[in-house]
Amino acid sequence: MDPYIFLGFAAVYAGLLLWGIQMANWSGWWTPANIPLLVVAALVYDNLILGIGHVLGEGSLLHALSLGRYIIHALITPLLVAWALHTLRRAGFEWAQTRGFQIASIGAAVALTILEYFLEVRGLELVPQEEYGVLSYASSEPPSGPPIMVLIVALFLVVAGAMVWWKQKWPWLFIGAVIMTIGSAVEIPVESGAITNAFELVLLISILATKDFQDKNDRSVEARGATSSAPAPASS
Repeated sequence: MDPYIFLGFAAVYAGLLLWGIQMANWSGWWTPANIPLLVVAALVYDNLILGIGHVLGEGSLLHALSLGRYIIHALITPLLVAWALHTLRRAGFEWAQTRGFQIASIGAAVALTILEYFLEVRGLELVPQEEYGVLSYASSEPPSGPPIMVLIVALFLVVAGAMVWWKQKWPWLFIGAVIMTIGSAVEIPVESGAITNAFELVLLISILATKDFQDKNDRSVEARGATSSAPAPASS
């Protein structure tokens, strides 16, 4: 059953990606606000590979595609830290407008990427694994503890979500991040390996909804500014 669930997740993420592309076409592409599109695209790939693993079967192709899952995860997921901090700039916190804050945001994402490389990717050996009908290649060494990088990213999202809620009265980023954090930390007695991916989906929906909210807020502010700066009509 799980392979079909993962394929369903891949289809939903593809829909979210189209939504994100539509938003980027409206608000512009060259901005950290579009970082979630990279994450969503990575999750389309991740869930698709998990969904079709049993079709591909064991071998070099599935091994290479599975290795790609780990590398993409290490490169893309830490970028959510930079995005979370960027939401604070868009929320209007004055201290978040400085060049130093922008550099710190990028530095935090890079530092987490390096950390993930040394903890999870360097020396990674993958072996075939089948669970709930899903065939994939996973690390030959079981995890020795909680995923540090994911927990740090989740912490940034929870804190940023709380601050955006306070500043802009938008609670959904905070709610999505909390649901993801709790869902990842608590073992749920369900015979499926896809449950964690369901919490990821909730988080990404809340992230894209937050981007949409802030995009619309920015356009509203720009429209009010254009109206206030327009010259008054001449009196007759």
